[in-house]
Amino acid sequence: MTKAGKVATLTRGQAARIGRALGARPARPRPGGQAARMPFVLLVVALLAGGLISLLLLNSALNEGSFQLTRLKKETTALTDEEQALQRDVDAHSAPDALQRRARELGLVPGGSPVFIGPDGKVSGSVSVAEAPPSPTPALPAAPPAGPGQPPAPTASQAPAQPAPSGSPQSSQTPGR
Repeated sequence: MTKAGKVATLTRGQAARIGRALGARPARPRPGGQAARMPFVLLVVALLAGGLISLLLLNSALNEGSFQLTRLKKETTALTDEEQALQRDVDAHSAPDALQRRARELGLVPGGSPVFIGPDGKVSGSVSVAEAPPSPTPALPAAPPAGPGQPPAPTASQAPAQPAPSGSPQSSQTPGR
């Protein structure tokens, strides 16, 4: 190989000698070589700290929202249960037999036949006063007359309030016979 084909590589010392020979100013070593890196390091640390703090705040906000969501779900469940209970009460009070019983308690009576007033002012139908229907009386079965030594048969007001259990037959005989 020829010298012309080789690429010349100089060491640092050789480059410094050539520079001095050509009259260039010698390169001084920087006394604060590490001091120049300090602002960059501080910037990176500040960015990392800011990122961590923002992640912490974001996480706290998400957790707060999660707790609020859980509280609202519980409140919704409670309100739904209350709504269903109120709807059951409305359904019970709007049943026809409940309405009839409440109307009787208030002294209302069923209306008679309706009367209509036409657009020309003509009245069709006959006007009648509503009258209270006779109160229904429960028919009591006729009890056989009590013989000597037998207790009197119980009346409807003295009858037991609860029926006998279905497994035990009721005896029609009096005790002691």
